[in-house]
Amino acid sequence: MKALPALIAVFAYLSLLTVGGGMAAFPEMKTLTVAVHHWLTFPELIHFYSVGQLAPGPNMMMVASVGEWVAGPVGALAVVIAFFLPTALLTFGIGRAWARLEGWPWRQAVQRGLAPVSIGLLLAGSITMAKGVVHGWIHGVMALIVFALLMTTRVNPALLILCSLVVGLVRYLGH
Repeated sequence: MKALPALIAVFAYLSLLTVGGGMAAFPEMKTLTVAVHHWLTFPELIHFYSVGQLAPGPNMMMVASVGEWVAGPVGALAVVIAFFLPTALLTFGIGRAWARLEGWPWRQAVQRGLAPVSIGLLLAGSITMAKGVVHGWIHGVMALIVFALLMTTRVNPALLILCSLVVGLVRYLGH
């Protein structure tokens, strides 16, 4: 329970970094939960994030797992509220203001400026994740193949996840 105020502060802050999606906050989440507060190891954080990707619903509900890991059910609830409420309130307020600024000459410039920021944050999150999960040439090749297939075909990502599972199981059982 001593960690509860820190959990709330960290996840309220992370909430404001999710421009472009939850992956945008991943590098800072890693820094704060692993390096600063030592609540998790990097592999544990990656596992929580991966489970969040596979679970139904918003993938960033994985923050509840972090809160529960650190401070039990109360921590899970506190982290979910801290993570989703600031962004929800900010989105509501900006949405209302945005409608009023329809004729504002700077509106298009703001929209065009936010797109590269979102992409940059998403790319930083992806690189941070890759550093934690790509170990050795087999993982590197798998990552490149999945990326190439996703960029050049319309293959269902779930099929790629299942294929990666099979490769991982064969490799694990072969050791």
